[in-house]
Amino acid sequence: MTYYIETTVRQPFDKAVEVTVAALAEAGFGVLSDIDVAATLKKKLGIERTPYRILGACNPNFAHQALEREQNLGVLLPCNLIVRQDADGSVKVSTIDPTVQLSKTGNQDLAPIAVKVRDLLAGVIDKVGKA
Repeated sequence: MTYYIETTVRQPFDKAVEVTVAALAEAGFGVLSDIDVAATLKKKLGIERTPYRILGACNPNFAHQALEREQNLGVLLPCNLIVRQDADGSVKVSTIDPTVQLSKTGNQDLAPIAVKVRDLLAGVIDKVGKA
């Protein structure tokens, strides 16, 4: 079982980030964090790498529902998406599969929420891949 959903996009890296953020907003997600991994590694370790961003996305409605069922769920939030450029120049957008992530809690009350969030995120990935 894979733990993520992924697509290869046809846009340059920065455009892929822009399209991903817009698709998330259309699906009801806000971006709570935006970590530029490449810039951080360059600054902290002097390492050059291809562009790599982690977007921490949250749908407030589903986050609230999930936290009502599992108080410690915040350790697994928000849902992360990555936009990364490979050495060959291709750009990929990936997201966690919430059904896999939330299954680790053992709380079956989270399963219906996880399915809904997975479907929304899969739609985001699909839309980004077609842009």
